[in-house]
Amino acid sequence: MKKLSYKKITLPVLIIVITVLIVFTVNWILNHQKVDTLILATGNEKGQYYAFGKALSKVVKKHNSKINIEVLSSEGSKQNVDWLKKEKAQLAIVQSDTLLSPSIEVVSLLFPEVFHLLVREEKGIKSFSDLKGKKIALMSKKSGSYALFEVLSHHYGLKPSEFIPLSMSLDEAIRALETGKVDAMFQVIALGNPNITRLLQNRNIELVSIDQGAALQLLVPALENTIIPKGTYNGAIPIPENDLSTVGVRATLVTDRQIESSLIYEITRILYEARNELVKENVQAAMISLPNSTDQIGFAFHPGAKTYYDHDRPSFIVEYAEPISLGMSVVVLCFSGLWQLRIWIQGKKKNRADVYNIQLIELIEKINQAQNLKELREIQVQLWEIFEKVIIDLDYDRISAESFQSFTFPWNVALKSIHHRETLLSTIQDHQLWKDNSVAKNHQNL
Repeated sequence: MKKLSYKKITLPVLIIVITVLIVFTVNWILNHQKVDTLILATGNEKGQYYAFGKALSKVVKKHNSKINIEVLSSEGSKQNVDWLKKEKAQLAIVQSDTLLSPSIEVVSLLFPEVFHLLVREEKGIKSFSDLKGKKIALMSKKSGSYALFEVLSHHYGLKPSEFIPLSMSLDEAIRALETGKVDAMFQVIALGNPNITRLLQNRNIELVSIDQGAALQLLVPALENTIIPKGTYNGAIPIPENDLSTVGVRATLVTDRQIESSLIYEITRILYEARNELVKENVQAAMISLPNSTDQIGFAFHPGAKTYYDHDRPSFIVEYAEPISLGMSVVVLCFSGLWQLRIWIQGKKKNRADVYNIQLIELIEKINQAQNLKELREIQVQLWEIFEKVIIDLDYDRISAESFQSFTFPWNVALKSIHHRETLLSTIQDHQLWKDNSVAKNHQNL
């Protein structure tokens, strides 16, 4: 009887154990084959947010095939936040001044975006206050640009009844300004944007400074004083002619607090550790830098991102034991020495970047003088060799992100010059072939 009872007990236990093992094995296999898909809300398909989102999606997929980021176009920051709340998206790119709910947290600060006020020259608009009575092309009402224009108009004392705001798509706004249907256009966008570059080649359109940045920070603390550097949109005939004061914000990658920490950690890791690849896909990635402190801005970082930022951070005692023991007098001396070293390093970085810019200017001159397509191809190879050197120097911190940004403008000019010269030389070559063929036929007829 005892032996029979033992068998009766053992069989159910064995079945349970086998069932648990099967469930565990199936679950393990499914988890290791699972691909997590996250939807990233960006902006207009022709805008910088969408382009960066596509670049990020490609690089993340390359480094972790189990994370798939689908890029979704939108009308801008306000709509992106709304989509996060409604769970239509799990990630979003917004301007740093955007009001976030407690459930939305930051993954990373991205690239700076600068206020651009473009005007028709004949309208006599020399400052923001001169927009009174003017027609102004603005972006979608759900965009961050539209909201920031309202902040500016309030600060400069312009009442809604004193100007005519026209909400348009980016393409519509560009056409309206080019054709004179509007007097001005306002957009918050990264420096060097090709649409702005094209607009400013029209001599009837110019940039206007937006000053009083410190005062504007009282209204929107996320705003930053910045400049549009001389020659940003044309180096040969500088546009602007001098450094132009303006205001800026930062594009920011955000997510919902409920998104799994391991996913956000992995995306953050790839964002920083594969930055060189990201720069090749989208040049604005060069402006991304690790935050100095995860509590410096007015909203919280997602735990997954914070874990990445803190993973190499030493404890307080280890980090500060030596400076404390040295005493205040040594700290002062060290600070003075480091300050001088910093000035020297910054100067060296700038000089290195200037060398590359000079090389680009020399190559642009060669492009314009190239007599045949073979010569043009050789110059193109030299251009890409310079670009590779700059990327390596950027990775090893031998040039600064700001210097790299200034490098991209003559670089884009050089690429466009090659395209134009190639078109011209091809046309000349085709014409010569046609002429030679005609002469040959005439000889045959004779």
